Amino acid sequence: MEEKEEFKHLVRIANTDIDGNKQLAIGLRNIKGIGFQFANMVCSLAEIEKTKKVGILTDEETKKIEEVIKNPSKYKAPSWMLNRRRDYETNQDKHLILSDLNFTQDNDIKKLRKIKAYRGVRHSQGRPVRGQRTKGHFRKNIGKVLGVKRKKGRSGRV
Repeated sequence: MEEKEEFKHLVRIANTDIDGNKQLAIGLRNIKGIGFQFANMVCSLAEIEKTKKVGILTDEETKKIEEVIKNPSKYKAPSWMLNRRRDYETNQDKHLILSDLNFTQDNDIKKLRKIKAYRGVRHSQGRPVRGQRTKGHFRKNIGKVLGVKRKKGRSGRV
């Protein structure tokens, strides 16, 4: 006899609810820390078709997907696909998701501020960190929007 597949409208993978109508590769992108390439890699390592609807996944398939997400290096994922390479404390390659990702990002920024690195100073001042120009953009000054100063004697209308 053939088993009838049960459709689930919400599937919980890695503590995130995913819509059952979405394709697997697209649905995995709802998890913080998982992007397009990593979602495709997870599907191929778990040996599940990425166009399959999330709602028709079996429990074994969802467990396999969670395993691959939690420990991708065990399934021989390339290290360049992971979002935390050569971690400061452990010197290992990891892939962080959800609250772990937020926590480590906050700790990294706090560490940069503590040692007064350039990036840490820029973070604490609320200025752009990655070398953008600030003459035209980033003109907000902590709550107030700054305007353009006009020369004396000129009216605003032409």
